[in-house]
Amino acid sequence: MKKRFYDEKENKYRFYVAQDQLFIDLNLIQFGWEHCDSLHSYGPAVRNHFLFHYVIDGKGTLDTSGKTFTITKGQGFLLCPGQTSMYTADEDDPWYYAWIEFDGMQARQMMTLAGMSENQPVYTPVDSSDMEIEKLLLRIVEEAEKSPIRLVGMAMILIDRIVETSKTRIHEEKKKLRDFYMREAINFIDGNYMRDISVEEIADSSGLNRSYFSRIFKDTFGESPQRFLLKYRMYKASELLKNTKMPVAEVGASVGYDNQLHFSRAFRNIFGISPKNYRDNHRLSQNN
Repeated sequence: MKKRFYDEKENKYRFYVAQDQLFIDLNLIQFGWEHCDSLHSYGPAVRNHFLFHYVIDGKGTLDTSGKTFTITKGQGFLLCPGQTSMYTADEDDPWYYAWIEFDGMQARQMMTLAGMSENQPVYTPVDSSDMEIEKLLLRIVEEAEKSPIRLVGMAMILIDRIVETSKTRIHEEKKKLRDFYMREAINFIDGNYMRDISVEEIADSSGLNRSYFSRIFKDTFGESPQRFLLKYRMYKASELLKNTKMPVAEVGASVGYDNQLHFSRAFRNIFGISPKNYRDNHRLSQNN
């Protein structure tokens, strides 16, 4: 289910806010486009998710991490969770941009592959004449009423295109070994999250000591292995709460929590509400 916002009178903006978070690797939060007025700005503000803007026409500035970046037609910029930023349309040539806000277990790694981060927020394509990212973003907005699976699939294609065309892209030979270690870790988590596993066990599955493993894990995913495992379990639990009638205690046990109280606290830590309320809210949204 999505909420739509648009300017019927002047057709200056259109965007959609997604209300169902159905996936683990990547979830859409919102997406849209806007023809900004001269000196129109947003912020300073802190984002809770990843937010990528692509400039279709015009230009503007991004202020973040104590730096100012000028962004022009054909470029983009990324805002990361927890990052304070402000962006402003140019006075004489205000930008027209499209954006996509997203999150998920693989979100940071995807942006890392594009060479983008809090300290390197600007996307510049290798080929300035490439129109594919613009087309994909506008297509997502045009097909906003399609199924969540279709929209997430299109978002995956978009992000893959960003990675493939970015001038700051991390090339294969630089990431191959680290990817192997992280893939082994994720495979271990996926096969064992229902048990009471430790970070040492995850590191051992990758053939690394805990200290080095934790460091490269955080560099790759933007959070500690402990936090990643907690979120992974809670996202799995959220799927069970939405798609089954299993009692809450049984859902907790299915993701490694024998104590229902501990599970409820962990779930609230990630989603801000209890498992029961999460299930009730999902059922209510499905009926509206």
